[in-house]
Amino acid sequence: MQRKRRTVQVAANMRAAAICLALLIPAAHALDAGDLARVQAEAQTGHGQDAADLETIHVIGVTPQQGADLPEAMIPYNVQSTTSGELDRTQTLSITDYMNRNMTGVTINSATANPLQPNLQFRGFTASPLLGGSQGVSVYLDGVRVNEVFGDSVNWDLIPEEMISTMSVISGANPVFGLNTLGGAIQIRSKDGFSDPGLHAETSGGSFGRSESTLQGGNNNGTWGYYLLANHFEETGWRDYSNSNATGFLGTLSWRADNASVDLHLAHSETKLNGNGASPIEAVAIRPESVFTAPDRTQNYYSLINLQGSYRFSADSTLSAAMFKRQVNTRSYNGDASDFNLCDDGDGFLCEGDAPVIDQFGNRVPSTFDAINNIGVRRQLSYGGSLQWVDKSKLFGLRNQFAAGVDYDHGRVGYSALLELANLIVDPDLPLSSITSANSGVFVPDDALDVYAYNVNIGAYATDTVSLTERLALTASARYNHTHSVIEDVAGTNPDLNGEHRFGRLNPALGMTWQWTPAVNLYGGYSESTRAPTAVELACSSPDAPCKLPNEFVADPPLKQVVAKNWESGLRGSFDGGWFGTTRWKAGLFRTTNVDDIEFQATGGAQSNEGFFANIGDTRRQGLEASLSGKAFDNRIDWFVNCTHLDARYLTPFSEISANHPDADPDTGLIGVEKGDHLPGLPQNTVKLGADYAITRQFTLGGDIVYNSAQYLRGDEANLLAPIGGFALVNLRAVYRAGAHFSTYLRLQNIFDRRYADFGVIGDATAVLPQFTDPRLLSPGAPRAAWIGVSLDL
Repeated sequence: MQRKRRTVQVAANMRAAAICLALLIPAAHALDAGDLARVQAEAQTGHGQDAADLETIHVIGVTPQQGADLPEAMIPYNVQSTTSGELDRTQTLSITDYMNRNMTGVTINSATANPLQPNLQFRGFTASPLLGGSQGVSVYLDGVRVNEVFGDSVNWDLIPEEMISTMSVISGANPVFGLNTLGGAIQIRSKDGFSDPGLHAETSGGSFGRSESTLQGGNNNGTWGYYLLANHFEETGWRDYSNSNATGFLGTLSWRADNASVDLHLAHSETKLNGNGASPIEAVAIRPESVFTAPDRTQNYYSLINLQGSYRFSADSTLSAAMFKRQVNTRSYNGDASDFNLCDDGDGFLCEGDAPVIDQFGNRVPSTFDAINNIGVRRQLSYGGSLQWVDKSKLFGLRNQFAAGVDYDHGRVGYSALLELANLIVDPDLPLSSITSANSGVFVPDDALDVYAYNVNIGAYATDTVSLTERLALTASARYNHTHSVIEDVAGTNPDLNGEHRFGRLNPALGMTWQWTPAVNLYGGYSESTRAPTAVELACSSPDAPCKLPNEFVADPPLKQVVAKNWESGLRGSFDGGWFGTTRWKAGLFRTTNVDDIEFQATGGAQSNEGFFANIGDTRRQGLEASLSGKAFDNRIDWFVNCTHLDARYLTPFSEISANHPDADPDTGLIGVEKGDHLPGLPQNTVKLGADYAITRQFTLGGDIVYNSAQYLRGDEANLLAPIGGFALVNLRAVYRAGAHFSTYLRLQNIFDRRYADFGVIGDATAVLPQFTDPRLLSPGAPRAAWIGVSLDL
């Protein structure tokens, strides 16, 4: 094995670290003894410009269900929140786009290169629509966990940004939020006729053939309320063969009384997304628009019914309940180069190793086929409910909030797959791009699959926050999870695939907050959470029988569940900046260790999509977060700046199978991952800043800058190759309001037309493009673009 080649970008990392440290200076200023005394005196007397700001209480939900809310100053972990107004102001395409541009600790990578299908990463943990990702963030919509049954994946295309009323990103391995909350949880509340009355219509269009239209409205009479949303998105895409469309509907019927509430949410979405992923680095350098073995198409058909209700027995006691049913049917159609080889007998037929490839009619397959279409159908159904009691009566004379709940989630998935023989087609008008032919009618039965799986998750949790003094609050939480997974071979051709797995664990958490002064709050705590192996991981965990995601499964050895152990502490507060207004600041440290982490090990495939899942030992993600935000010049400037330093490393040495890696052992395909090697796909430093300036009452100009440092490629877990270079993107926006009801806006993306990539993988393109021997494949970022839109509010 070649000597390790480590590219240490010292200068870039030092600059990013310097910015993080610079953001701590205001905190140090706020901690100055004289300043603290002044702030305390002003708070007590009511004098001072920021007296009202210091009394502002930011209330956050601390459980997935409604009713258990606390002031931010009493929550022992970092929380970032936003509202529909903020989402509108920043003009982002989706909630993942918003989080990537605005929130601390969040990055995205374009493994699919589709704007509605990004891999979202928070503190180094993933919430991805792709099977095979190491998922570690739970996502809740109106109390319903939307991580899918089959692989804990998250279909971001099924959550239109326009439907969101509030969203919170909750840090740490919080056990209250259940399975998969290793790095954090995202809690989303949709709009209703009480929170968002009025009528809003909007349409936009511009680059990449992209257009989007939204019509939404709601109202209430004090007792009954309604909200309706219709949204449609489509684009031809800036890369070849990348057209996509998405249509979503939401309806909410609400009822309110003095001591009770009921909300019925109905949703339906249909999306057809082409995400053609990474291409050879040489092809990207010549023509970024090119794609490698299209199509890679995903179609989702989604329906939801969710009934929520609460009843307040007294001012201190509330019971909440919810029932839901979700159906997500997914059809994937992925073209790829063929793994079959020419038979040695010279008769012009295909073999798999030495065995001839036989079609559904029992005939040998001719070697004229040089490609395949992987066609998969997943029918995922989940249903369940939850019950939660919240009591806010005093405990031994002390202010206290106690919440306890139970939840039940039953998920079923039927998965079938076919492998169709095809041919690669190259259009001379689209250089370096290829697409597979369709409808050959020739299938390989040995690679067909029909699997049924179900998961039953049962959880019980309790959390209590008691104010030991006026300044000191203590929070203790615990949750017990039990998961029962069953996998069945419906076709009967792989009976050894049948299996039954059970996982259970009690996860604790303990934290505290200390209100040092009215302007400075200290928080800290320890928490644990777990992720049980999913059906796709349990069915694909044998190195002796690798799977091609998500098309093949075999009988495999059991996997252990992942246990995350998280430490977190920090400071937060606000201070008066004079003409700069009130500034809110946060600075924190975190450290999360995953025990028995699970990763996908690639044994082959042109894009390294063939392999198996395995427990690879312990990993650690630790770092520093800092942020500043505020409103200046009489609230005419709304601004923010934040940064994250992430140190994500393997703690356990292991042999990684990366068959396409140039430094892999030629006989085994192994590379040696050592303790201290960086996890791939994660920038070590990120910096974000943005502002909007109301030049007049009618005209607002704004923008943001996002910087990501270098990251290692997927498949190079040993850090043997040079990483993907870092990049900075500059985006601008403007809004003109013509009266109280009509406005028009302009959005500019990547205004300096920076060429960059935010995802890379080790692969082998030589079967399709033999002139390109570099094993690095990149997902190129989108070029300069512009969109213009109009909106009407009544």
